[in-house]
Amino acid sequence: METPDTPETPAETPAATTGDRAGDHAASGKGGGEKAPEPTGIAAQDWDTAAADPQYRAAVVDLLGALAYGELAAFERLAEDAKLAPTLEDKAELAKMASAEFQHFERLRGRLSAIGEQPTAAMEPFAAALDGFHRQTAPSDWLEGLVKAYVGDSIASDFYREVAARLDSDTRDLVLQVLDDTGHASFAIEKVRAAIEADPRVGGRLALWARRLMGEALSQAQRVVADRDALSTMLVGGVADGFDLAEVGRMFSRITEAHTKRMAALGLAA
Repeated sequence: METPDTPETPAETPAATTGDRAGDHAASGKGGGEKAPEPTGIAAQDWDTAAADPQYRAAVVDLLGALAYGELAAFERLAEDAKLAPTLEDKAELAKMASAEFQHFERLRGRLSAIGEQPTAAMEPFAAALDGFHRQTAPSDWLEGLVKAYVGDSIASDFYREVAARLDSDTRDLVLQVLDDTGHASFAIEKVRAAIEADPRVGGRLALWARRLMGEALSQAQRVVADRDALSTMLVGGVADGFDLAEVGRMFSRITEAHTKRMAALGLAA
């Protein structure tokens, strides 16, 4: 689905500008009226069939481990950001979103256990990289925290949706479900646009912050993939109908396009 044009006021911002819908468009590379192609190869198989390939199984365990730790980190970050909230209502809203992230984490942890993997061991390889990303992009105030949650998390979600299109049907369904927007997108858009309307100077600072997040998020995703042989092999054609080099370029173009639309929804220059 296409992301709508930037609204004139925060109150008019439609729900369709949420990170998950922008990500859906980025992942498909299609316009809203075109039918997605039927899955082929591993994408047309269920988990039991696809997991017979040990290399594919290892790649999926890596992917679920990275996602699980990402959801756990998102829960921790949102709970921490709630302390910066200017009102009790805002604090409660962030706490609700943090709870949703933890529920996503529990689903991923449960799935890892169900396929015979130890969740902590699956998450451990990704902890240092993700923790480093969050240290390097720690927000200095409430608005930076909102932009990070909306822009940064959405970039990661777009990347995982691109990967999900090449997974077995059972894993793909789970990944897409845990990437569902928790309500942070519309909340962030409303609050950031209101802040810019009250003080237009805020827009320039937040635009620079969002550009930094874009660069850091893409670099972090590339490092995570490069450090895990099974995951990188899956992405670049070894298993699961991976990307060729040309498709990698198109994938990052789609992610960048979705990011530009989100910036417009926030009222920021990309």
